Amino acid sequence: MLVFTHPACLDHHPGPGHPESPARLRVVLDALHAAFPDALDWRIAPPARFGDLARVHERELIESILQPQSEALRILDMDTTMSPGSAQAALHAAGAGVAAVDAVMLKADTRAFCAVRPPGHHATHDTAMGFCLFNNIAVAAAYARDHYGLERIAIVDFDVHHGNGTQAIFEHEPRAAYFSTHQSGLFPYTGTMRERGAGNVCNILLPPGSGSFRFRNAWAEDLLPQIGAFQPQLLLVSAGFDGHMRDPQADLMLETADFAWLSAELVRIARQHGGGRVVSMLEGGYDLDALAECSVAHVQALRRP
Repeated sequence: MLVFTHPACLDHHPGPGHPESPARLRVVLDALHAAFPDALDWRIAPPARFGDLARVHERELIESILQPQSEALRILDMDTTMSPGSAQAALHAAGAGVAAVDAVMLKADTRAFCAVRPPGHHATHDTAMGFCLFNNIAVAAAYARDHYGLERIAIVDFDVHHGNGTQAIFEHEPRAAYFSTHQSGLFPYTGTMRERGAGNVCNILLPPGSGSFRFRNAWAEDLLPQIGAFQPQLLLVSAGFDGHMRDPQADLMLETADFAWLSAELVRIARQHGGGRVVSMLEGGYDLDALAECSVAHVQALRRP
């Protein structure tokens, strides 16, 4: 199995006390190296090209993110900031998804995990928000659609927050389908079940304290059958682990085993319809121990033949 990352992703510093800190990526990398010392194929993530970003983002946003920065902290909104190293981090985070799509489509491997930051699923076509600069998973999906001519790309998002940016980018694109569970009452306060796009969007809001039963039931009874019926040629995953019971940003009360279970179910669907091809990209997760545990469990499930 492939893992894409880049040292530049550690150079994005949102500011003292910000939950989306470089320590998040460090613990993920350390945990993966410790758990799979010889079992992963590590790859350096290239920077995304302007054309890859421009498939999903307006030129003004791209140029704003990439403009040279001399100040220690540039505030985009109350949650989203940039340091001098943030632009390169964002470029390599988005580029990881493109490289991973190439790898699975060209059969270097069938599964890839992108251990990158900043996360991406809140970034819309013209706005960086919610800790996100570029929408990494959307860049990867649009590249797969245009470069490989795929007509059925499933984007699965189990982050505790709704991926409003990803949904907005693809809600009128029938070649991509978006499936998400997320906790109600949280930022960005979107993702109701009434939001259906062109019939290619499926959201399930889970109340605080839902725990394993409601989470697994939502996927097993509703979303997984819909993903299977879509028959995806490629399955992309926004892998956010902030639904874990120890995470300080939410109260969904999930366990590490829940993420392992869902990851294995997604692999099963990918084997049935898409040659086993899965590209996963790290999104949220802010308790460092839980993030490390869940990342290992997720990758272990992705590694299964």
